[in-house]
Amino acid sequence: MNYDIVVCGGSLGGVLAAYSAAKSGMRVALFEETAWIGGQLTSQAVPPDEHPLIETTGCTASYRAYRNAVRAHYLSAEGFSEEVKKRGTFCPGGSTVSRLAHPPRLAHELLSGLLKPYIDGGTLSVFVSSPLEGVEVRGDEISSLTFGGKKVTAKLYLDGTDTGELIARSGCEYVVGAESAEETGEKHAPKMGDPADLQPVTWVAAIEDRRTGDYVIDRPAEYDFFKKLRTPYDDKPVLGWYGPDSSTGRAKRFGMYFGERDENGPLFALFPYRRIKNSAFWTDGSVPYDVTLLNWPQNDFFLGNLIDCPDAAENARLARSLTLSFLYWLQTEAERPDGGKGYRHIALNRTELGTDDGLAMAPYHRESRRIRALFTVREEHVAAGTVFSDSVGVGSYPIDLHITTRSHSFFYAPTKPFTIPLGAMIPVRMKNLLPACKNIGTTHLTNGCFRLHPVEWNVGESCGLLAAFSLREGVSPREIRERPEVLQRFRECLRDNGIQLEW
Repeated sequence: MNYDIVVCGGSLGGVLAAYSAAKSGMRVALFEETAWIGGQLTSQAVPPDEHPLIETTGCTASYRAYRNAVRAHYLSAEGFSEEVKKRGTFCPGGSTVSRLAHPPRLAHELLSGLLKPYIDGGTLSVFVSSPLEGVEVRGDEISSLTFGGKKVTAKLYLDGTDTGELIARSGCEYVVGAESAEETGEKHAPKMGDPADLQPVTWVAAIEDRRTGDYVIDRPAEYDFFKKLRTPYDDKPVLGWYGPDSSTGRAKRFGMYFGERDENGPLFALFPYRRIKNSAFWTDGSVPYDVTLLNWPQNDFFLGNLIDCPDAAENARLARSLTLSFLYWLQTEAERPDGGKGYRHIALNRTELGTDDGLAMAPYHRESRRIRALFTVREEHVAAGTVFSDSVGVGSYPIDLHITTRSHSFFYAPTKPFTIPLGAMIPVRMKNLLPACKNIGTTHLTNGCFRLHPVEWNVGESCGLLAAFSLREGVSPREIRERPEVLQRFRECLRDNGIQLEW
């Protein structure tokens, strides 16, 4: 099986890389190991995290069209509140963290629809449930990949995995975990680097508020272990109402619903935090229960990694167990404002994530292996909002690092709207490999603001256009960056395809 471009991994960026390359007339194949394409938006069950300017600027035209398609789905839905429809920029789930929270199942339908014209037209082939099995490399180039016993070849290979798996298995130079301040020169980098100090994964579950009834799950096997576990930053129970507060470095008390308080004032409500279905928005009763995604501070798995460690499979299993243990605690032991314990009416939702058990198909990876690139985006660049002359897109989000797996540190810092440099997408050595998602040349710190949905979408879309432009023009990605007249033509190509290059 021979193609112009093979995309290994159907992350959000991987999907957009395949889309933009196929749209450019290339013969493209996309391979994804789970049953769903879309990565953090679908199989990992994380609603869009976006910057505050997103309704008017700061994304690609295709991302804008996707957002419009989400709202159009609700605008045409019978039974969805006419009052909410009139708001224009409404959040379908009434979430407090996302401006566009919606079910992962809908996200998968819309992304599949995005690819369908190219699948039907014969320029794009999509293979799901197809993990990477083998990589053949000759010198500085990948010569073939194997998926499901099928060997495939291409002129260019794009890594669209959420872990940088193709990067690692091809022998491409990469960085993972936290770099030292000496290595990056970053103000807030640690004195000592640690490649095993990554942001945590979270295994998301969908839960719904049945209001009455008893839907308590079976007691998880590791429940007693997690019940005894304490937070490393403030010695609070992991199975409890506390999570890290980056502004103080201490624990912060949360609540379940709006209106709850403690002696210090109102508590941040967790149930509406990542809500994807709001029953109050459906006036015909067709959505009787609120549904939210259990991706809260308490189920960030900080005890180990899923990248470059021998116990990755066991850590993945434990990450699932932590989520189930937290749910069991929530159902049976969580302190309620009325003095009682447990929300037994909270049930696993088994429809919105495409799984029978109500858990996501895959863990949410906040941090990937990252290529050693011709240029690395550092803290100083996002703090200043540096405008790169080789910009291939834009992004905006604070540096937001969740509790890490070795130093157990967490960090939050504001940034200015930034640009995405082409140099961060080109490996220092490999000639026919490009990164298409969270695996570009950022640091541990700057990955914390490049990992969000609009930026990953932009990276993937620009990567697919880069690959197509390279093959069409007969010039390597490195030469595109190094030759001003070619770079100018490529950036004009990006603009023609709806890529915003400056703020």
